[in-house]
Amino acid sequence: MEEWFTREIVDTGRLRLFCFLVAFIAGFLFIRFSVRMIRRQVRWWPGNVTPGGQHVHHAVFGLVFMCIGGVGGLTIDDELSGLAAAAAALFGLGAALVLDEFALVFYLRDVYWSEKGRLSVEVVFITVALCGLLLMGLHPVGMDDVAGEGLWSIVVALLINTCISVIALLKGKIWTGVIGVFIGVIALVGAVRLARPDSPWARRRYAPGSRKERWARKREQRYRRPVQRLGDRLSDLVAGRPTGE
Repeated sequence: MEEWFTREIVDTGRLRLFCFLVAFIAGFLFIRFSVRMIRRQVRWWPGNVTPGGQHVHHAVFGLVFMCIGGVGGLTIDDELSGLAAAAAALFGLGAALVLDEFALVFYLRDVYWSEKGRLSVEVVFITVALCGLLLMGLHPVGMDDVAGEGLWSIVVALLINTCISVIALLKGKIWTGVIGVFIGVIALVGAVRLARPDSPWARRRYAPGSRKERWARKREQRYRRPVQRLGDRLSDLVAGRPTGE
């Protein structure tokens, strides 16, 4: 195990990313456990931080941790030192606290335990997936395929892969578009297939009552809804069930 870690993580320059990801996951799981205990009003668990009656959201602490970890990491020359790993871990912890309240920042109101609060959990899952792909050695927008090629080859590959991923995202296929940044064929599949009915692409290009709009809604009901329900169950298991709108 130690040899694998040294070979695959340390020697490849991914130590800081590994520390970031581990701290990010641990921080998210801890803060979700904490808020669920507070929600249940468990006596043995400390409550919210409310100095002078002002509720301090944990995103505030996350921003402080991110500033310390980010700026501290910039001042460290040795990327393999313990200090560099600690700075990356502190940044990951702060990022977890901030993204756990992403929906509050996005909507500018407290939607933590509402259906809209699921957005925070989705963003956290996407972040973990992206970091996991990077940790596996994958590079975004086809950089693996054009490594060693000329400048124009790199620019063309970047533009093509980015445009395909953006089309998939505009069609409402978030996971397809995000993973497609690293694996181009996945983004291509999402880009050529029908858009989700409520996506920006569908609202602009599928006329109400048109054949494409009807097909998109049928596909949404037949395939997307079951997957969404499964994702919601996983989200509820990890982060707690929303209580309302």
